[in-house]
Amino acid sequence: MEFSPDERARQLGRRAQLLAATSVSYNLIEAVIAITAGLVAGSVALVGFGLDSVVEVSSGLIILWQFRHRIPEAREQQALRLMAYSFFALAGYVTFESLRALLSGHEPEPSTVGIVLASLSLLVMPFLSWAQRRTGRALGSNAVVADSTQTLLC
Repeated sequence: MEFSPDERARQLGRRAQLLAATSVSYNLIEAVIAITAGLVAGSVALVGFGLDSVVEVSSGLIILWQFRHRIPEAREQQALRLMAYSFFALAGYVTFESLRALLSGHEPEPSTVGIVLASLSLLVMPFLSWAQRRTGRALGSNAVVADSTQTLLC
């Protein structure tokens, strides 16, 4: 069955929203678990992992915001700008935490919850990123492609 270009774009837009919603949901759960476990274990690294998930949630919310519009292309440039801000926030956070850990000589404490959570993310996120990138390219949406990059990096 052949779809018209408009129907194909709507289908891809729905897929972009589903993938963004999946990413937001996963990262919200990941953030709550990581921050809670990090506070319990006294692990700055695990709390940082959870805060990184919060930044990634913002990226997914930007895509949801963009594709909730009647004409998502009208929000593409604004979405890219917002995505750039979230990348800068992530880079700033990673730089700050890295310097702080380096200067204080702080070494992360081991956490079984953290190890399981990080392992699960290493299994799930590359596939989610790949699906987002493929969808973004098919849509011609640099914002969705940027979100896939943030998913993979985080």
